[in-house]
Amino acid sequence: MITDVNVYLERWPFRRLPCDEPARLVDKLRAGGVTRAWVGSFDGLLHKDIGGVNARLAHVCKRVDPQLLIPFGSVNPKLPDWPEDIRRCHEDYHMPGIRLHPNYHGYTLDDPVFAELLTMAEKRGLIVQLAVRMEDVRTQHPLMQVPDVEVGPVVQLVKARPRLRLVLLNSSRTVRGSTLIDLVSAGQVYCEIAMLEGIGGVASFLNSAPLDRVLFGSHLPLFNLESATLKLRESVLSAAQRDAITHENARRLFGE
Repeated sequence: MITDVNVYLERWPFRRLPCDEPARLVDKLRAGGVTRAWVGSFDGLLHKDIGGVNARLAHVCKRVDPQLLIPFGSVNPKLPDWPEDIRRCHEDYHMPGIRLHPNYHGYTLDDPVFAELLTMAEKRGLIVQLAVRMEDVRTQHPLMQVPDVEVGPVVQLVKARPRLRLVLLNSSRTVRGSTLIDLVSAGQVYCEIAMLEGIGGVASFLNSAPLDRVLFGSHLPLFNLESATLKLRESVLSAAQRDAITHENARRLFGE
């Protein structure tokens, strides 16, 4: 039983990927033992019609497998009427959360609009997923260089919003050590393992991140699902630790 909190539908803008079609993605998830996937849309990175992006995401998840695919809508607070996008995600599509890409949408986390967005999400009880990076800077297109998100302002923002649930995606390469400790101590901040590297990486990561704040994430289809599952197998973890990371923490965060 696995809940994968870091999955995408639609096409990566820069190249075709294995499993970038819904049926193939679902087959891969099921074969890998994933019973629930929190799914965003690659279209949310560059498309300006965010309303259309979220409508398609909700439709595909409902049509293909609503028990497996749980949609997380995109919100770009630098586009007009973004509060309406949040409202639609919550009220019309009944999404449990939203997924943000500040470095693709052109704002930093000390921008007042980001604080406004977090306040709105907290009031609605939405989980906020914040993608710190999408790919290694060394693999980026030369005309599309996108730096990692600087997460420093998050500490104070989370402290001021005790009911906010925030998940950092693809953060393990840059958010580590004391920075990670400060973040998870500030409030309900979680992270996932998609970009962890090194032998025994998950076990080492638990030296900084509390077990109850670590989630399973694969970053499928940009990354291989097998890479994430192998990280759990090659680390020295107890059965209780594996259960917490693969599904129990996500279930509690989801409110179940």
